[in-house]
Amino acid sequence: MKELRFEKTGQPQEVLQLVDSPIPTPKSHEVLIRITARNINPSDIMFVRGMYGITPKLPSSAGFEACGVVETGDEDGKVKSGTRVMFTAIGTWKEYLCLPAATAIPVPDGMPDEVACQAFVNPMTAYGMIEKSGLKAGEWLLITAGASAFGKFAIQMAKAKGIKVAATVRHDEQKAVLEKLGADLVVNSDTEKIQKVIPEKTDGGIQVIFDAVGGLLGAKALSCLRPKGRMMIFGALALENMPVNSGLLIFKDLKIEGFWLSTWMEELIAAERTNAFRSVFGFLMDDKSEIDIAGKFKLEEFKDAFKAYDAPGRNGKILLVS
Repeated sequence: MKELRFEKTGQPQEVLQLVDSPIPTPKSHEVLIRITARNINPSDIMFVRGMYGITPKLPSSAGFEACGVVETGDEDGKVKSGTRVMFTAIGTWKEYLCLPAATAIPVPDGMPDEVACQAFVNPMTAYGMIEKSGLKAGEWLLITAGASAFGKFAIQMAKAKGIKVAATVRHDEQKAVLEKLGADLVVNSDTEKIQKVIPEKTDGGIQVIFDAVGGLLGAKALSCLRPKGRMMIFGALALENMPVNSGLLIFKDLKIEGFWLSTWMEELIAAERTNAFRSVFGFLMDDKSEIDIAGKFKLEEFKDAFKAYDAPGRNGKILLVS
């Protein structure tokens, strides 16, 4: 089978190699999946670079999220051959993968591969953060990197709850895209002073921030919070630590906390987890929901895929398909 693998950490374009590997043999509790589509997330890039919370065991494949078709079911018959499934695992940028049957999620009827391969990490993170934030209708949410896949999901889900949404972008042409999705305020963080504009246009500031960037932008976003506001950090796109103004935290009684989907999911009881999947899949299957695809590439076209991924102002996911 074809597999994208790296033997040392670094930029994906420089360290990834397309190699031939044997098709794995599933254990009794596992299923063998023929992978049909995978997406490229920022976490995938950071993993290849050795900068993610999970350290790669070299040599390693990459990719955390995908969908496919079960070729061989588990011995107990929990997941049968021919079932379309979505899943998360370490190393999805290959043609075949073995996975415990209990972790394979059946794809809802009518959901195409282009959606199924990105139906977990970003939309579930957006759902989980909105739930954990406690935001109510009429309150303000600020999303940094608003034009990301996560940002677009979060905007749509928040608006469905009546939450007011502000977002930052780095390209003016992205403003109209986010406004169409329902964003009430979109600010170009490269050309506008967000720490001045956002408080002025949100009646004194934001209640909650979802920050994917960190660094200087994160610090500027923090200053947009109103007293007793809360910043929820789930990414570090800037690859720089955020300088924190201690005075702001003290005198405005602000809170900063991290959010990791895996931890949040583990803390849910079964009924809450079921409701989360039902809500997210319902959103993804709604004809009114916007799910953007910017390009689809074969595994052997991975260098072109990463060029497209790095394109300034990219609007939509880059997929690796079979």
